[in-house]
Amino acid sequence: MTKNEIQEQRMRGYFIEATRELLKAEGLKSVSVRSIAEKAGYSYATLYNYFRDVKELVFECVRGFSEECVASVVERTASIPPGEEGLRARLRAWALYFAEYPGVFELFYLERLNDLGNRHPSVNIIWTLPDRLCAADWERLGEEGLPSSRAHDLMEAVKYEITGMLLFYLNRGKPSRFDGFAELLDARIAKTLTPPHHPLT
Repeated sequence: MTKNEIQEQRMRGYFIEATRELLKAEGLKSVSVRSIAEKAGYSYATLYNYFRDVKELVFECVRGFSEECVASVVERTASIPPGEEGLRARLRAWALYFAEYPGVFELFYLERLNDLGNRHPSVNIIWTLPDRLCAADWERLGEEGLPSSRAHDLMEAVKYEITGMLLFYLNRGKPSRFDGFAELLDARIAKTLTPPHHPLT
């Protein structure tokens, strides 16, 4: 790698990290060329030497937050083997990542897609995140006899349910305390995945 390439990579990193910090703390409303440049310690004109616009920076952050979420889930659930227990644990860890970082939840699930940059890749990264996290669990359950169509329906249901719960918890204070949210989350994951008339396994 040449000196110029190293310098460009370093400068891009400064602006990406500044954008990440703004998004985590205050959400997309806090992000502008000037706020990013100020946080990074450079002029806003310098930013345009490395990025087309703010949307490109936001897309880089969507990708980065996705990777961060995966790492968080892996760390929290590393000791749990694939299968039903692992599925519940990884879905819980996915939800708790967003409960800890409301700005990232807002970015992923509430902002208009036009504001995210590289719209179609962003949609795919966001929508498939829990599927990727739980792929080994669904594979194991398939080996144990769970039909793939049933697995798909369950995953769709639990994704919608968890994002809805996060919306009410983070934006409406329902439930009002984190421990209450975590308890309700566990109960709803269990109920959705193993309804009485359709056992998971």
